[in-house]
Amino acid sequence: MILLVVDTQKGITDERLFAFGRMKENIKQLIKLAREEAVEVIFVCHDDGPGTGFSVGDEDFEIYDEFASLAGERIFDKTVNSAFHSSTGLLDYLKERKENQVMIVGLQTNLCIDATIKTGFDNGLEMIVPEYTNSTFDNEFMTSEVCYHYYNEMIWPNRFAKCVSMEEAMEMLVKTKVGK
Repeated sequence: MILLVVDTQKGITDERLFAFGRMKENIKQLIKLAREEAVEVIFVCHDDGPGTGFSVGDEDFEIYDEFASLAGERIFDKTVNSAFHSSTGLLDYLKERKENQVMIVGLQTNLCIDATIKTGFDNGLEMIVPEYTNSTFDNEFMTSEVCYHYYNEMIWPNRFAKCVSMEEAMEMLVKTKVGK
């Protein structure tokens, strides 16, 4: 199993997100536990391209300080919604390592998280989504809260991902070490 932290970048990781405080604490807790249990933590950053303010070298592009990667942890950049798009190399990396379980956290529920979950599923990966570890902003069609519940409680469970409580997620991270 790996812990995949998607698009938790300074420019979008803030109070505008649904349940921000709870999401932030849950992600911090999972990153800390994964590291303690020797579960690989992989980060993905979205690059909107030069001149957008959200690209390599821009402050908003950098990983949110409270989730910062450690030396040696892999960071994959992407220019599309799915972290598993062939352009990132992430799927090939996981196949080489024979990793087929991915616990995914990050932003945004209805965009990059949804695309990554579905692409991972389509490629035979077991996608695991802990509660309140993904979020998004309000949009013209629905509030961020409705969006969160729509994907986490209706779209992904028993279709594309295993949606679990924080307690279950933490148990899974601990069992991963035991199984190695």
